[in-house]
Amino acid sequence: MKKIKKDRSKYLYYVIAIGVLLLFLIILISSLLDIGEKIRKISPYLEYGFYALVVLLFYLVILQPILIIVKSPSLSIATSLDQNDPKAVAIYKKVAKNIVRSNELPQEEQILLTQYKNKQELLFNLQYVFEHTVKNQLNHIIIHDAKTVMISTAICQSARFDMVTVFAVNVKMIKELVVQCGFRPSMKNLSKLTINVFGTALIAEGLENLKLEDIMPKSSLDFLNNMPYLGVVLESVIQGAANALMTLRIGCVCRRYLFSDGSVITKEDIRKQAYKETLKLLPMVVADTIAFFPKRIVRFFTNRRKPKEEAEEVAD
Repeated sequence: MKKIKKDRSKYLYYVIAIGVLLLFLIILISSLLDIGEKIRKISPYLEYGFYALVVLLFYLVILQPILIIVKSPSLSIATSLDQNDPKAVAIYKKVAKNIVRSNELPQEEQILLTQYKNKQELLFNLQYVFEHTVKNQLNHIIIHDAKTVMISTAICQSARFDMVTVFAVNVKMIKELVVQCGFRPSMKNLSKLTINVFGTALIAEGLENLKLEDIMPKSSLDFLNNMPYLGVVLESVIQGAANALMTLRIGCVCRRYLFSDGSVITKEDIRKQAYKETLKLLPMVVADTIAFFPKRIVRFFTNRRKPKEEAEEVAD
């Protein structure tokens, strides 16, 4: 009975995930048709070119990562391996080759995954490489993509663009995690991640309407009103940080699915661990992102000044 219930829940997640993808596609097509109608007033050929560019970008940014994820071998790094199962052993060998090909591993770890005596040694070497190298690489990917989400959604003031950006970056992040590991989570867990990604994208769209008066006391608002543009900048930073937080959570959940270590982990365990890891990584993302803006702003004004200074020198 328990097995039947698990199978039913698995197919339910499949159906919901497919429905979520179709809903996202409908929302995206609706937005693109609106833009296409406006471009048509300029030139119908320009509209056709716009649609061709959209199809190309959709394939490269969304469809191709999804295909790479689905085609990857499904595996959970387990603490035990059925030595009598040739299919399981073949998957482990394929994973080892994928990791060597897609990762910048130290020379000694490459040897561990290419030169082993038996199946038991292969499993032990895989676990060692994951714990010592791959996990750190996954963290770098998660932090990088969270920074991308924070910067793009903080700068852009379009709710629909925020939704598409968050969806695309999260799909790309999951693809990069899968490629880095050499395998993917189970289809059930992938379905859960798809639902989470879509939910995050919808929240990102809603955050565009977030105002400081919704989250800050009146005394603080009065102070901000006396500082030109500070309130607008702070709103954008808060929106970006909120989107980065959700992206970090999805990355941490995906990593937990990949590194279940063969143990029985409940949904509640995954949520708790994901939130803990997310809160640890968020300050790093926010600090790096805030440091990113001043450098670009200084360079922008420096570059603007140079031609002016050169013109003054010529005039003198």
